[in-house]
Amino acid sequence: MGTKTAEETGAGTGAEATNDEEKVDVTKTDEVTETEVEDTADTDTDTEAEVIGDAEDVKDQAAGSSDVGQGAGAIVSAALGLVSLTGSWLGTVASARENLIGQMQNSQSQDLATLVKEGYGDGWNVTAVYGGVFALVALLIGVVVLARPAFGAPGKPQAAWIKSVSWAGVALGVIGLLLAVLKYTDILVGLPSTS
Repeated sequence: MGTKTAEETGAGTGAEATNDEEKVDVTKTDEVTETEVEDTADTDTDTEAEVIGDAEDVKDQAAGSSDVGQGAGAIVSAALGLVSLTGSWLGTVASARENLIGQMQNSQSQDLATLVKEGYGDGWNVTAVYGGVFALVALLIGVVVLARPAFGAPGKPQAAWIKSVSWAGVALGVIGLLLAVLKYTDILVGLPSTS
């Protein structure tokens, strides 16, 4: 189509060689163009695959960071629940301070009941309050960690160990809160009678 034969040009053998070269050049140009098109299509497919792979990596990283946060929250909940049961340094210091204040106020008082209540009872109540605060915080953190998948990624299941540790934190928080209320109201380990 794009080539001329020797008879059409009227040139002879030299023209035939030129026409053959033109045929070869046209054929080579067509082959290069098809190859370039195939390479471009492959590149587009590779780019789409890389974009999809990058999006999946971002989702995996987000899910991983979510699991890390939930795991940390579960451990903090369980630790605070344990602290609420065993006592904390903060509660001990506050109790000792309250005992000291009670002793200073009653150093001149001869009433034994007042001395026991203000010297020791108030300190025990402060310890119960601090234990109750730690228990309440443990309970709230445990509940938030357990409820997090429902609000963050409903389709993604939570790791079993995170659930277990969160439930432990919730249980310790409930027990610690109950004990704190019982200690504060003197139902459990009340002050001795002075009468």
